[in-house]
Amino acid sequence: MAGSVFGDIFRVTTWGESHGPALGCVIDGCPAGLELSEDDIQPYMDRRKPGTSALTTQRSEADKIEILSGVFEGRTTGTPISLMIRNTSQHSTDYDELKDVYRPGHADYTFDAKYGFRDHRGGGRSSGRETAARVAAGAVAMKLLSKLDISIDAYTASIGIIKAEHNKELMDRLSNPVCMPDDHAAKEVLRFMEECRAAKDSAGGTAECVIKGVPAGLGEPVFDKLDALLGHAMFSIGAVKAVEIGDGISVTSRYGSENNDAMHMEDGRVVFDSNHAGGILGGISNGNDIFMRVHFKPTPSIFSTQNTVNKKGENVELAIKGRHDPVIVPRAIVVVECMSALVITDLLLKNMSSRLDHILKIYG
Repeated sequence: MAGSVFGDIFRVTTWGESHGPALGCVIDGCPAGLELSEDDIQPYMDRRKPGTSALTTQRSEADKIEILSGVFEGRTTGTPISLMIRNTSQHSTDYDELKDVYRPGHADYTFDAKYGFRDHRGGGRSSGRETAARVAAGAVAMKLLSKLDISIDAYTASIGIIKAEHNKELMDRLSNPVCMPDDHAAKEVLRFMEECRAAKDSAGGTAECVIKGVPAGLGEPVFDKLDALLGHAMFSIGAVKAVEIGDGISVTSRYGSENNDAMHMEDGRVVFDSNHAGGILGGISNGNDIFMRVHFKPTPSIFSTQNTVNKKGENVELAIKGRHDPVIVPRAIVVVECMSALVITDLLLKNMSSRLDHILKIYG
């Protein structure tokens, strides 16, 4: 199976299935000397793990991270870092009736069309549980980025038709279960999700992500543009259907004079008067905050009866059972952050060789 590797220098390979004994990742290219322990990673795992609120699947997993290699006496050694999360709460029998039936909105049919075989227990590699391994890897990238004062913060901007009014005071403590910087909107969402549950349905939503402290110059001007790589990272997350950078699709109705970010010099540095571009120009970071909006479809696992087909080519009806999130966005917030961290970390390491003066600082 191709496609389980992400990044060039800071290179991550994820492995494992939703209902296998464990899942995890291997990180190649992490510099030696980074202070790292399981305690650095576990808070990110706790934000993503299931069973933490009424808005998440009630599958009860501790998502306890284990470092198997690449760390000695509390520091990375420069060798591959292997991280593992054991699965402890699989209810595989919940999926027995899906062995020969394709769930609408899931990858069941396409996976079968590609491989001629699939793990029907929770979707196997196509399950949202695979993102636990990404979060583990992203937490390591976050630790590295913190050394450079680069921060990445995401939050829920909308669920269904309910949109958050950004409260800056709440951004540092997204304590409500929907991860919204707006407690009033969060309460509306909770009521809305109860309505969805009663109707045996689900909802979609939007996450927004702000990356601060990224220096100008990251990204390549042709195929490996920073926004293209961020888009790749976001679209690799299950259920993501659209990604916007900066002002996104709203720029299509503007004049160039309205959309361009004017510049001026201030204390010997370039300062932008606005940030419609979202911190990226020509595929390269410009030193502004990088702003991204990620749109998630409704959870495809719904409990109402749906029309579908089975492996024999017969028309059948299906009412899905088991434990499923009624909305994906709140648990995906940390996944958005961690995938962003992988992109930025990899580009920082690649950018070290983009200029001679960078090389001379190390070897000159």
